[in-house]
Amino acid sequence: MRGFRKLTSVAEALQIAMKECSKVELAREIVRTEDALGRVLAEDVVAQHNVPPYDRAAVDGYAIRSEEAFSASQSNPAIFRIVGVAEAGAGRKRIGSGEAVEIYTGAALPDGADAVAMVEECEREGNELRVLRSVPKYGNVSRCGEDIKRGDAVLRKGHVLKAWDIGILLSIRMREVSVSPRLKVAVLSTGSELVEISDPRALDEDSLVDTTRPMIKALLSQSGCDLVDGGIINDDLEEIRDRLSSLAEEAEIVITIGGTSVGGKDLVPEVLDGVQDSRLIFHGIAAKPGKPMGFGVYRGKPLFMLPGYPVSALVGYESVVKPVIASLTGLPIRERQKVKARISRRVPTTPGVRHFLRVALERDGDGFLAKPIALTGSGLLSSLAKADGLVIVGEDREGLEEGEIVEVEILGD
Repeated sequence: MRGFRKLTSVAEALQIAMKECSKVELAREIVRTEDALGRVLAEDVVAQHNVPPYDRAAVDGYAIRSEEAFSASQSNPAIFRIVGVAEAGAGRKRIGSGEAVEIYTGAALPDGADAVAMVEECEREGNELRVLRSVPKYGNVSRCGEDIKRGDAVLRKGHVLKAWDIGILLSIRMREVSVSPRLKVAVLSTGSELVEISDPRALDEDSLVDTTRPMIKALLSQSGCDLVDGGIINDDLEEIRDRLSSLAEEAEIVITIGGTSVGGKDLVPEVLDGVQDSRLIFHGIAAKPGKPMGFGVYRGKPLFMLPGYPVSALVGYESVVKPVIASLTGLPIRERQKVKARISRRVPTTPGVRHFLRVALERDGDGFLAKPIALTGSGLLSSLAKADGLVIVGEDREGLEEGEIVEVEILGD
């Protein structure tokens, strides 16, 4: 058993990890536009084509010259001779004076035409058309480039591509798009006592199912990472080293879960001793929960060491790992919604340590009442399920007083 020699502040831990991980070199990727959903644009997209690519009918009706129906009315219809039909994708027609073309929505406006009379405002007998209402120039016409003009910056670097963005890119004839790389991250659980949920032993009351690794993997997937699952490894120094060496060859970043505290079987920080291109940079952060987190380099690859308890691991991930991944991949970090609330009771905290207080929210008149669920209990997964949000208590505080107004970061939606 041993204690933490020094605690690194959360801000400093993030700064150190950012600096070390900035050495990770990732080349941007070119992917098919149809496969780019959820990817992050690596550069601005500038349109090389107009959308629509030509003047086209916005309604079903008849393409005419607007000046020839200038005074059209029910009692004084404008008369035209129908000389053809225009359909979407069927090529462009042409009209002369006194002529009209039957046209369908999306079809190119015929040369010589500058308006479309709606079918509801026309009468037809054979090839004779009577237009019963005047139509302004370019009436019922989608103009060339009215949606997107050639040279427009359509989407900006750093934009996360959504389903409708795929349609936009295809509309400007982009078959491929340049995107930020998907970071390959390996995740390994340590602990001889752990079993996978798929293991038959998981049904035994005395078994300890690995819940933290699946949670972290899910968070990494949400951040757009490709995963390498390192499974569970026993509390054995050489076994851990061998597995880490294998994972370091496969991934750009490695995350271990568990084995980071100060007990006799917490071996992960010791794994780096004497290994080439490996070093422990910090072990222990000034956070509660989350203190046992560590960070280093293993065989040249950044190594994040998260605690085994799920709430501690979540704090370490959200505070340090997630911002680093966003920096490397260009993925913007979505700020949580925040609300002001009145704390329901006094909460003591330790100066010099950042505390993450889980709270439930209740309506309190026109505002909210924040009821602390847990400040300790880093292994209590249920505290996350019960919590509506987090109150982050800064290192400069010695606690919160009953009735004090606090800022609550909303968890989930």
